[in-house]
Amino acid sequence: MKWPTHAVQSTWDSPLGPINLCATPQGLAGLWFHDQRHRPDGKWFQHWAIDNQQPVLLETQRQLRAFFDGALKRFDLPLDLMAGTLFQRDVWAALQGIPGGDTRSYGEVAHQVGRAAAVRAVGAAVGRNPISIVVPCHRVVGANGALTGYAGGLDRKTALLQLEGAAVWRNTNASMPASNVNSPNA
Repeated sequence: MKWPTHAVQSTWDSPLGPINLCATPQGLAGLWFHDQRHRPDGKWFQHWAIDNQQPVLLETQRQLRAFFDGALKRFDLPLDLMAGTLFQRDVWAALQGIPGGDTRSYGEVAHQVGRAAAVRAVGAAVGRNPISIVVPCHRVVGANGALTGYAGGLDRKTALLQLEGAAVWRNTNASMPASNVNSPNA
């Protein structure tokens, strides 16, 4: 990942734990739980100035509060996703099209971005999403509908999906009953 050099940061205490937020002049560039995988290492957080009054960070916090209160279904924020490759950005754009309360399989996302055979590459791009929650990587599940990885942890993925009203199924050793799959092509 190519993390931005000209960015500011703040921290927000979410119901699921502390979150680091990062913004550039172009928009929100990062939203990571403190203990999540694939977040920038400490040198970046030391490099980015703390700015608790930066407009994009304040609006992100406002929208996150509304989301966790159940009053917001879709985020409306300027995003800076330039840290990713073109393929990653295509995947992240596809994730933004998954409605709250619904899920898609990695295979469905791969098909949507025109790379049906690249399911593992899609999984890697989903896992490297730098703007968790806002770019809803938590809405991507295994082909059988079961919850699989989430950089913020499966407990958080479960909580986010339940907050949105999605069916949640964590048993990865068996097939999920078809009546519980949210998407016809899972």
